[in-house]
Amino acid sequence: MLEKIKARLFTRENLYALLLCLLLILLIIVTTDTAPQWIYQGF
Repeated sequence: MLEKIKARLFTRENLYALLLCLLLILLIIVTTDTAPQWIYQGF
């Protein structure tokens, strides 16, 4: 039964979606430490 669940969860599509989600999260984490300079240009 565990093999059926594992085979159903870890399909190629699901792994690609998981990888894409992790890349997006990593991109957000990496880019949020820099201050958005365009916000402060008017002040």
